[in-house]
Amino acid sequence: MTLPAYLLGLVVALLIGSLFHVWRDGGAARLLLYLGLSVMGAAAGQWLGSGLKWVLFAVGPLNLGMVTLGSVLFLGVGYWLSLVEIHGNGGEDDEV
Repeated sequence: MTLPAYLLGLVVALLIGSLFHVWRDGGAARLLLYLGLSVMGAAAGQWLGSGLKWVLFAVGPLNLGMVTLGSVLFLGVGYWLSLVEIHGNGGEDDEV
């Protein structure tokens, strides 16, 4: 891949992560989480698309469809996992 393809993929991933943040609302920590998940998902989507030879909306060497799909998938799973609340074990240590 070329440098412009990497930069376009990065811009697309950051745009998707930012739009997800606006849609789901959250603080600065959530923004960083969404941006990171989106970039990792975009990279995984490009890698998977290249490895399996799946092409969906190719823009030069960038497989834009798989980049978008990977980014959205990682964001969805990451958001779902971030909703988990951790509670105490209910033992004697909680009675302070």
